[in-house]
Amino acid sequence: MNRRFLFAFLMVTPLMVASPDTDAQTTAQPQLPKEPLSITTRDGKRHDFQVEMALTPEQQTVGLMFRPSVPADGGMLFDWGAPRDSGMWMRNTVSSLDMLFINADGTIRRVAEDTVPGSLATIESRGPVRATLELAAGTAKRLDIRVGDKVQQRIFGNAS
Repeated sequence: MNRRFLFAFLMVTPLMVASPDTDAQTTAQPQLPKEPLSITTRDGKRHDFQVEMALTPEQQTVGLMFRPSVPADGGMLFDWGAPRDSGMWMRNTVSSLDMLFINADGTIRRVAEDTVPGSLATIESRGPVRATLELAAGTAKRLDIRVGDKVQQRIFGNAS
């Protein structure tokens, strides 16, 4: 085996290998505490949600795994605590999602629409973000949510 290939494989493999906790996970985690979140699009339209707050590494590891659906006005907000690169995957996630990667000021940095259920492909923020928001697939298109739109939530210090 080519040493360069082996080195590259070993560098990528830890990203793809689940922790023992997620290997044992076979059911959805209990619903997490919810908080209000709003998205204001560039045309001034405001869309309100009640999102589950994934705050601990354990909650973030499980996320929306095994959830059969996500409510149209719901979702899950992954608060990283401070800006960092975010890489998400769809392992054990049975419903397609839209992922919004959000800067520390609440501005949407990237939108990944209609993610593939069960995929191990990494969906990256493409730069440091404070949080990642998962919504039901199709929400971004239906509400015309795009890069540059603003998310209001207490973690961004802009909740109204």
